[in-house]
Amino acid sequence: MESINQILARELNRDQSHIDNVIQLLDEGNTIPFIARYRKELHGAMDDTALRTLAERLEYLRSLQERRETVKKSIEEQGKMTEELSEAIDNAATLAALEDLYRPYKQKRRTRATVAKEKGLEPLALRLFAQENDCPAPEELAEEFIDPDKGVETVEDALAGASDIVAEMLSDDAEIRKLLRDFIWRNAALESTAAVEEDSVYRLYYDFSQRIDRLQGHQILAINRGEKEGFLKVGLKLDRDAALQRLRRRVIQPGSPAMAFVRAAADDAYDRLIFPSMERETRSALTDTACEGAIKMFALNLKPLLMQPPVKGKVTMGLDPGYRNGCKVAVVDGTGKVLDTAVVYPTFSENKKKEAIRILSGLIRKHGVEHIAIGNGTASRETEQMTVEMLHELGGGQAYAIVNEAGASVYSASKLAAEEFPDYDVNLRSAVSIARRLQDPLAELVKIDPMAIGVGQYQHDMPQAKLEETLNGVVEDCVNAVGVDINTASPSLLQRVSGLTKTTAKNIVLYREENGAFTSRKQINKVPKLGPKAFQQCAGFLRVPESKQVLDNTAVHPESYEAAEKLLALCGFTLKDVAAGNISELPRRLEAYGAEKAAEECAVGVPTLMDIVSELLKPGRDPRDELPPVLLRKDVLEIKDLKPGMELTGTVRNVIDFGVFVDIGVHQDGLVHISQVCDKFIRHPSEVVAVGDVVKVVVLDVDEKKHRISLSMKQAKK
Repeated sequence: MESINQILARELNRDQSHIDNVIQLLDEGNTIPFIARYRKELHGAMDDTALRTLAERLEYLRSLQERRETVKKSIEEQGKMTEELSEAIDNAATLAALEDLYRPYKQKRRTRATVAKEKGLEPLALRLFAQENDCPAPEELAEEFIDPDKGVETVEDALAGASDIVAEMLSDDAEIRKLLRDFIWRNAALESTAAVEEDSVYRLYYDFSQRIDRLQGHQILAINRGEKEGFLKVGLKLDRDAALQRLRRRVIQPGSPAMAFVRAAADDAYDRLIFPSMERETRSALTDTACEGAIKMFALNLKPLLMQPPVKGKVTMGLDPGYRNGCKVAVVDGTGKVLDTAVVYPTFSENKKKEAIRILSGLIRKHGVEHIAIGNGTASRETEQMTVEMLHELGGGQAYAIVNEAGASVYSASKLAAEEFPDYDVNLRSAVSIARRLQDPLAELVKIDPMAIGVGQYQHDMPQAKLEETLNGVVEDCVNAVGVDINTASPSLLQRVSGLTKTTAKNIVLYREENGAFTSRKQINKVPKLGPKAFQQCAGFLRVPESKQVLDNTAVHPESYEAAEKLLALCGFTLKDVAAGNISELPRRLEAYGAEKAAEECAVGVPTLMDIVSELLKPGRDPRDELPPVLLRKDVLEIKDLKPGMELTGTVRNVIDFGVFVDIGVHQDGLVHISQVCDKFIRHPSEVVAVGDVVKVVVLDVDEKKHRISLSMKQAKK
């Protein structure tokens, strides 16, 4: 039997030693970001995603092994373990296969078969099921088991009880279940029909049928929700006769006097036990697969959203639009500190709009506002129109961006927001959040539950623990990929850093408030409850711009400082040259010296050496700066302005199974159907585009009444 490590190496197509090393690193308490960044030599430079896949699969296989041992122990205690069964249990590759083997030995609730056994009918059932050629007729055999004291009054009673026992035996047979499971996955269809006469968003599924091996994840999730809400009746459609033929062929011995009895028991087993059980299992498996796909898609969308390029160092005005409660306003400086707040009412009347423009213009002039962030929720369109009118009056110098405000209200009403802004109204907090989202999306979005960010589909139908674990992993990877300024970061951001917890993150902030800014990475060791292991895990991801040691503001880990200085010396440089930015010749000199030779002399691997080089060339670099900049606008479009054939530039807001939603500057995002994403065949839009991408699109169709905009990316000029 293969070990767990061997299975992982085979499944993931990785070197066995790399798999062994990663498992050891995980078991020692190292985090995924730390392993990915600082232990590349040990795992062959796997990225965060590959490492998380490995860790997830490792957990499953260990759970499977644990369950194997529990099952074996239970069967052995019953005295029913055989060598053949033990081998089958060892070779069971999935929990489903293992549970099939355990099914006959599992403690059951009281069933019809249990009752029949209590009546002493099991010997009759086994004799009939054996279907020996010299076996008497079933009715003749059954006469021996009539016992009124046990409730077996007639031959018919005896045969009915025996049939119940045989039916359960067939239902519990692992080979039969595998045979029919395979048949179902190749041939069954999922059907849904209307459960009500009224129209609904589920109308597409009022008369729907699709083979289960061709179902899309979004279809499964939509059908499940429609059924849950009472709009749909759903079931698995399978050719009963073809399925029964396979079952009968396996259990019936032709020519036996008991053949008709076994056939009837097999039919009963299929209709009453096997198919209903298989239908539940199949639908559960379909849902699990759909959820897994949706969770992966959510994670895929979340990463580029979090990694959107920041608009740093600019005084920014955040506008949280609204009708009844007005438009909430917050002005923040280049570091996100709140400078001013206000509430204006541009939607109440023309006079109120003019008053709003006057107030906002005053704030812009007073604080030197350069950028305006407008939330994309209720009254966003009217607020945008007012903003454009105001910018024209101001005469230029400012620009605005529509910011996805998903989760802003969740944050503004949270305990965290109350701690951060105890003196501000809930609505004003969301205006601050919107402004900061433009300045540094990652630092602001980490304060919000990832599920509230709004780049998934059917997220409330997902297994919440699994979804939360996956999304938190994405947030953690993004935060650590960018790095965190220890002297400005909030506790929300710090707690996402490798090795830190809520407690140690708060302790860092408290230490900072009591002792002033950190002036070196070594000083982090003085933070209460932050031990040597936590320091090892977090140090490389925490930046200290105020430090005299230039390496403290890079992703070079303290354990590699000596190697970095040795490398610089080998190539004729010093740390002073790094601080002055005078080491552009480093890559050429390293190539001339030889990377492998240099790595050996510096006592590190080549991957670590090359990471050190990239950090020395750009100390304090932000990987997000290399991405396309945020799309800032100075004018406004309305849906009525759109005409088929117009070419526009927009920002991708969401990527789902059947297409891409693009913000083109009108209140309603347009949909690029998967068929209009590109010229080549793709299985999923994520192969071509990601959330946050700036793309060119052509308007195909506009339905003002239904607020639907159809777009094409493939028809846009390249």
